[in-house]
Amino acid sequence: MTLKIVIDQGAATAPYEQLRAQIADRARSGRLPVGYKLPTVRGLAEELGLAANTVAKAYRALEADGVIETRGRNGTFVAAAGEASERLAAAAAAAYAGEVLRLGLGRDAACAVVEDALRAAYGK
Repeated sequence: MTLKIVIDQGAATAPYEQLRAQIADRARSGRLPVGYKLPTVRGLAEELGLAANTVAKAYRALEADGVIETRGRNGTFVAAAGEASERLAAAAAAAYAGEVLRLGLGRDAACAVVEDALRAAYGK
């Protein structure tokens, strides 16, 4: 299995973000299975014609999001992204719930704010 990443140098989106988004999408969809070993930073940088710092930045962002995990000298692997994403979302939801309580918003108003934000985020 290969990553088959395509970086569009002419795109408005930065190369590290293109790389991050493509790996995240493949990991979350299952096209990159949990435990899949990713190429080294240098190896992927050479393969894609990118600077090593660009790939390292994408890997750091993916690790912060719980999509990948680095196991020291053993390499970098696709993590159980769904579980990590759900934990992060639950923590964000709990923080939001605490904040709306502090602000005195009722349940219906708090839910309406979330619905508006999701519509804006998803463009619907």
